[in-house]
Amino acid sequence: MPASADPDNRRKPPVQREFGNGAERNSFAASELGRDRGADHTRFPRTGTRGYPRQQNLPLPAVNQADASIKLGLTPYHAIAPKLNELQRISDRVSVEVIARSHQGRDLYLVTVTEPESSAAAKEQARMRAEIEEDAARAARDPQIKRSYKAPVFINNNIHGNEWEGTDAALRTIEKLATAKDSSTEKLLGQSRLYFNITANPDGRVGNTRANGAGFDMNRDFITASQPEVRGMRQVMIDTQPLVMLDLHGYVNGTLIEPTTPPHGQNYEYDLFIKNAYANGLGMEAAVKALGYTPAADGVDPPQIPFRDWTEGWDDWPPIFTPQYAPFHGAVASHTIEIPMRVNNNDYNTRPVAELQRRSKINTNIAAATIDSTLSFVQQRRESLIADQIEVFRRGAAGEPSKATPLDIVPGFGPEDVYTTKYPRAYVIPAGGGQRSDVAAARLVDHLIANDVRVERATKAFTLNGRGYAAGSYVVDMHQPKRGMANVILEPGADISAKVDAMYDISGWSLAHLWGATVDTAESGDPRRVPAKPVSVAAPTGSVAPSGDLSLRLDDAKEVSALNALLADGVSAKWAADGSAVIPGSARAAARTMADRYGVRFTQATAPGTSPLRKLTVAAAGSADDLYSLQEMGFTVKPVSTAVLNAGFSWTGVDVLYVASGLNHAQLNEPARTALNGFLAKGGVVTRGATGAAFNSAAGLLTATAVAGREDANGTVSVTNAGGPITNGAPKYSFVFSPRWFTGLGPEVTVEQRYATQGPLIAGHWRARPEGGTGGPEAAVGQPAIVRGVDERGAAVVLFGTEPMFRNHPKGLFAEVARSLHWTAVSAGQPQTVR
Repeated sequence: MPASADPDNRRKPPVQREFGNGAERNSFAASELGRDRGADHTRFPRTGTRGYPRQQNLPLPAVNQADASIKLGLTPYHAIAPKLNELQRISDRVSVEVIARSHQGRDLYLVTVTEPESSAAAKEQARMRAEIEEDAARAARDPQIKRSYKAPVFINNNIHGNEWEGTDAALRTIEKLATAKDSSTEKLLGQSRLYFNITANPDGRVGNTRANGAGFDMNRDFITASQPEVRGMRQVMIDTQPLVMLDLHGYVNGTLIEPTTPPHGQNYEYDLFIKNAYANGLGMEAAVKALGYTPAADGVDPPQIPFRDWTEGWDDWPPIFTPQYAPFHGAVASHTIEIPMRVNNNDYNTRPVAELQRRSKINTNIAAATIDSTLSFVQQRRESLIADQIEVFRRGAAGEPSKATPLDIVPGFGPEDVYTTKYPRAYVIPAGGGQRSDVAAARLVDHLIANDVRVERATKAFTLNGRGYAAGSYVVDMHQPKRGMANVILEPGADISAKVDAMYDISGWSLAHLWGATVDTAESGDPRRVPAKPVSVAAPTGSVAPSGDLSLRLDDAKEVSALNALLADGVSAKWAADGSAVIPGSARAAARTMADRYGVRFTQATAPGTSPLRKLTVAAAGSADDLYSLQEMGFTVKPVSTAVLNAGFSWTGVDVLYVASGLNHAQLNEPARTALNGFLAKGGVVTRGATGAAFNSAAGLLTATAVAGREDANGTVSVTNAGGPITNGAPKYSFVFSPRWFTGLGPEVTVEQRYATQGPLIAGHWRARPEGGTGGPEAAVGQPAIVRGVDERGAAVVLFGTEPMFRNHPKGLFAEVARSLHWTAVSAGQPQTVR
C-alpha cells in the first residue's frame, strides 16, 4: 500500500531545524570541495583547485559491538573509517572527506574515486563544470568539455539506517576500483569522478532505525533540509553536479529500479531525463538478472521498473526524495534502488542469523551490480549525458517554455506521463509594507540561495509586472540555469487529484505558501531592468524601537524563539489580545540581543499586555517532527505517551499538554487518569489530528465533533482567519495531511480558522472516498479548521484539523502552534472568560 493510503504512516517512522540566517555550514561546504558564494555569483572554483588525491587520516570511532549491522555480517560503522584510511594508504585513486555530522555526532564520509589529478587539471575540471552551469550555450560548443570533462557520478547509500547493504556494496566497489589494473577501469577513472556517500545515516545504521537520531526520515527532507545530514548531501549535489545518481535502499522483492510511475515532477526537463533513466534502469535490471538468483532457489523475484510495470503509486512528483531532488542540480538520470531481501524490522528480530546473513549477501551483490552497471552506462554514454546536462541548464538560462516530452520517447511513454508547468518571468519577495514577515522572507531567501538559486536584491524602488516594489525587495529571475529548483520551491503547485488515484507521498509543498513570506509572481516584465545586485545572504531584518515598551509580534517561529529566549533569561513579558507579546522597555538591551540573533523586529508598544507570560514546559505526545519543531522554537518539551503517563508521570511544572500521537485516553489506568484530570483543571491542551481529536472527546474537553477527510488527502489549502489570538495576521494558506474539520461546536468554542469557501485545495491530492463519496474537499468548504475554548473545569484547549508542523516543513504555520500554547497557558483556569 502506498504510504499516503495509511494515515498513520506519515508518522511511522516519524519524519521531518531550519536553514536560515546564521545556520551552520557543514564541513564539506567549508572544505576544499566547497565554494565561496561571492556576491557576484562567481562559482569558480566549483570543487577547489587542489589536485587528487585529497587524503586525510580519519579519526576512528570507538568500537561498538552493539552496532546493528554486525548481526547481518555487514560492516559496522566503527569499521568504515579504518577501511577508508587503508584504501587511501594503498591507492592514490581514493580520497575521503567528511561532508557532515549526523544528529548524534557521527561523521558522514564522502569518498571520491578518480585517477590522480594535478592542481592544474583539477582547476580545469572546475572551470568546465562551472561553464556547464553558468554558460551552457558556450559549454555546448566547447570541444574541451566533450573531450576531457570527467563525468561526475553520485552514489548515495543507507539514507534509511536499517536498509544497510548499499554501504557494503559501495565499499566493495571502491576497493575494487582502488587497485584494479585493467584498461576499462583506467579509462573509467580517467573519464569520471565517482562520489560515494558511504552511509548517509550512521545513526540509523548503528541503532537499527529507518530514521536518523532526531527521528526524521531523511528521504522526505530534501525540499526542507531540516537535518544536517541532508544539508551535507545537498551540498555534495550542488558542488559535484552529478550526471547520474543512485540512492540505494531496501526492501522490495523483486528489486525495484526507478524510473517511476506518473505523476512526474512538472519542473523536470523530463524528455532529457526519461531517456537516460529508463536506459540505465534496463541496464541495471539486466545486471541483476545476470547474477542468476531465482525465486525457487534464492527467494529472489525478477526486478521491476515502476515506469514499465506499474500503473501508479510510485511517483517522482514531490522533490522530497534524494533522486527526485538531484535532477534540479543537473542529474539526467537518478534512481531509487530497492534491493529485495528483507532483513529489517520483524525479520531482523525473528529470523536466524544465518538466514539474515544469506539475505544480506544477496542484497549486497545486487546493490553492487546496480552500481557496476551504472558506471558502465556512464562510461558508454559520457558525451551524451554531458550534452543533456548542458541542455538542462541552457533551457533554464534561456527561459524557454516547459517542454512536453514526446510520446513514445521510450516504450510505453504515453499521455498519462506528460506533465509540464508554465514558468513565470520572475518571482518577487517584497520588502516594506508589501511583506507579511521580513524574518520569514529572509529565511526563504537564504533557503533559495542554499539550494543554488540565484537571487538579487533591488537597490532602488522598481515596477515589475505592473506592481511597484520598494528598494530591498528580492527578485528571482526565472531565466537562470536552475530555474527548475527555483520554481519547485516557489510555485503554488498543482491540484492533481483528477489525474491519479493514489500517491506515494505528499503532493503539495509550496514554500511561497507555507513558509510565511509574501511572494509575488511576475508573469511579465523584464527583471533584468530592475536595479539590483546578486546576494549571497539575506539582509539583516532585526530592529528595536528606541523608546517605550516593546511589542513583539508572534507571526513567525523566529519571533517565538526570541520570546522564549527572553523568558528563559528572566525577562518579564505579557500576552496581548492580538497574539503578540509586550516587553518592558527596561529589557531593551536584551531585546537588541534577540533582534540580532533571530532577525526579529521589536516595535514600540501601543497598549499594555493583558496577562504575564512564562517560559512554557510542554508535555508532548507527538511524533519526532512535533517534538523537534517545538524544541526548535525554544519550548521545554517533556515527551509523554500512554505508557509514560501510566508509569506515573509527574505533572509538576507542566504548563500545556500537546497531543498529536501516542496518547490514548481510554488506555490510561486510573492513577494516570486522576493525575491527568488534576492537570486539566489548571492547564492548557493543544491537539492535532486524529489522536488529538479523539483525546479531546474522551477527556470531555471542548464540545466539538471532528470530521475526517479522506485519509490520504494532503496538500496546501486556502483558509480564512478569524483574527483572534491564534490567527491574527496568520497566512491565508495552510497544509493538510488526512485533514479534519469540526462541527457541532458548543457555546464555549470559538472558531479561529476555516477552510476557504473557494476551493479549498490549491495543490496536492484530495479526493472523496470511493465508498460513499465522503471526505472530499467540497465537504470541508467553509468548515472550522482551528477552534479554541475553555471548558467548564478551566482547561483551555486549541484543536487543529490542519498539520502546522508537518515534517518541520510549513514554517509559516509554526507560530499558530506557539500562540496556541501561550494562549492556553494564560487562559487555563478561567472558564469561558478569554476568547
